[in-house]
Amino acid sequence: MSETLATKYQLTTTEEGYCLELSGNWRFVDGIPEAAPLLSQLSSTNQPPRLHFDSRRLEQWDTGFMTFLLGLLANCQEHQIQVDQTGLPPGAQKLLKLAHAVPERKGARREVLGQPILTKVGNVTIEMHRHWSELLFFIGQVFFALGRMLRGQARFRRSDLLYQIECAGPMALVIITLISTLVGMILAFVGAVQLRLFGAQIFIANLVGLGMAREMGAMMTAIIMSGRTGAAYAAQLGTMQVNEEIDALKTMGISPIEFLVLPRLLALSLTMPLLCVYADFMGILGGAIVSATMLDISFFQYFQQVQTAVPLKHFIIGIVKAVIFGVLVATAGCFRGMQCGRSASAVGFAATKAVVTSIVLIVVADAIVTIACQILGV
Repeated sequence: MSETLATKYQLTTTEEGYCLELSGNWRFVDGIPEAAPLLSQLSSTNQPPRLHFDSRRLEQWDTGFMTFLLGLLANCQEHQIQVDQTGLPPGAQKLLKLAHAVPERKGARREVLGQPILTKVGNVTIEMHRHWSELLFFIGQVFFALGRMLRGQARFRRSDLLYQIECAGPMALVIITLISTLVGMILAFVGAVQLRLFGAQIFIANLVGLGMAREMGAMMTAIIMSGRTGAAYAAQLGTMQVNEEIDALKTMGISPIEFLVLPRLLALSLTMPLLCVYADFMGILGGAIVSATMLDISFFQYFQQVQTAVPLKHFIIGIVKAVIFGVLVATAGCFRGMQCGRSASAVGFAATKAVVTSIVLIVVADAIVTIACQILGV
């Protein structure tokens, strides 16, 4: 640096008050002096002083100079020091005027101070209570919309329902095929490691068939649809919230629950059982591939054993679970979308919350249905 930080300014006394003479380069790369020594000199007098600038010897400057000026002006205002900005470069005067044209929005700065643990627990509890209240209200609105649909009074387009069925059904077959086949192969491989120690390789068909029919088919399909379709529902409705499209529907007297939520809920509820049956078949097929290639069990023997060991009731239990999971995924996705804020980041948070909420509800519902089936002996 050609000059030290201390020689970049000089505070002198004139008839009009204090004069701050600026010289040299005021850039971040050259270093910016602190404003604290200046404030201590300006605050030393009993009467509020007046400060003006002399920038005739000022050379190059950038945002570092503006940062220094903004900090200096803020401290001068705090200490009731009058400032005359006419001696500053014209560009700096315009930037200062622009910076003070709109006051800073409250809460714009990020809070860096931590909160006590009890405060955090209280905030989380209040937020959970608010979310549960909103969820119950949303569920009530959905049931009311379903009642209007059964009476033929619901207002939504049939083309929207068909489009949502296409998105949630046929367009999801590729990922369902891949995941379900791999899950069936994994179940068969894990079972083969232990069962062939006892010469009971044929019972791999029992393991894969029962596992896919009762649990894994519906569970894996629901988890895939929560990440694929549930998040899409939240993002779509959240974007509509940001663009005020949902407010426009309310203004026109159209219920967003009937027009937006109901087609998505019906579409996923109708397609989930079909996807579950398809996932069951692909998982069993994956187990057959492993059995035929690793254990010398023919496809005929494998499928005959599956037919003997897996009655129809196990598939029905899986289909019932799929219907429940479909309702939960659609409800969670639409609820988080309708709950979304008015910013781009809020849409991302809504999609994330939709996936997390869906998976939690899927696991809880699966546990409840499984325990109920054990109690009933099904």
